[in-house]
Amino acid sequence: MSEEGGAGLVSTLAGVTVFLVLLFCAVHLLLNLYGTSTVTAVAFDAARIAAGSDGDEAAASRYAEELLSGYVERDALVLDFSGSDEDVVRLHVVAEHPTADLLPLVELPFDVTDRTVVVRRERVR
Repeated sequence: MSEEGGAGLVSTLAGVTVFLVLLFCAVHLLLNLYGTSTVTAVAFDAARIAAGSDGDEAAASRYAEELLSGYVERDALVLDFSGSDEDVVRLHVVAEHPTADLLPLVELPFDVTDRTVVVRRERVR
């Protein structure tokens, strides 16, 4: 009779480790895609507000900062209207997602959202 007690321990440990790594990557990707879509939607709404008949970029910035307050608290949000002119509003948004802090030494994809939203200004004719 041969002794094989504990022979499956190494393969079980390897299998659980691979499963946990894949689960971490999937959750990381899911959270970053959610953050990207949220930041993009808020940026579009803010640009639309700035391009409205009032054309108030300060109100648009306040709107975006209120909805993305978690990014503002971490100083991970940049809103820039400097590319705007009389015909269009250009809002450049850079947001670093909170998941970037999970593994600071490892650079994973989708940690930073960098978008430029262009909206035509409304004019009364």
